[in-house]
Amino acid sequence: MTTEKTTVLIPDERIMDKIYLIRDQKVMLDRDLAELYGVETKVLKQQVKRKLDRFPSDFMFELTKEEFQNWRSQFVTSNSDRMGLRYSPMAFSEHGVLMLSSVLNSKKAINVNIQIMRIFTRIRQMLTDNLSIKLEIEEIKKKLQNQDKNIELVFSYLDELITKQENPTPRNPVGYKIKNSRESPIFAKNC
Repeated sequence: MTTEKTTVLIPDERIMDKIYLIRDQKVMLDRDLAELYGVETKVLKQQVKRKLDRFPSDFMFELTKEEFQNWRSQFVTSNSDRMGLRYSPMAFSEHGVLMLSSVLNSKKAINVNIQIMRIFTRIRQMLTDNLSIKLEIEEIKKKLQNQDKNIELVFSYLDELITKQENPTPRNPVGYKIKNSRESPIFAKNC
């Protein structure tokens, strides 16, 4: 007997496009999650409000009027999209999205949640990789700056040597001084 595994295949890009940065958190909005889960936004909000104790402020928050207006102005929406936006949307953090799978108990919601969690993990990994690359670049920049300073120092020393060669200062001769041989007492005795 074979069991067929029903999986929901939503393109990762479609999910990634629905992740926003609000209040310095990566969040997904209720209407986008409802669309992905295949339920109405109203149903999703009702389920969340029935089990509100599962959604502390770091899991879910409602957008303020200013945030909502800013969000609407950034994403030009058609009139049909605005009809469902009478109330400020709920924003769910990664943990809030995870908690939604326990509130919406359908197989589709669970499969979509698994996919969303994998995407959040991938985004976090990309940010970590990006941060380590940035740190390595900064370290290379510091080394290059030090090398630039050292090269400038070498060139300044070379410039000093060249100017000294062009304008030599008179030097005192080193070694024995030979007096005129006629004045020498040894010469006088031998003659």
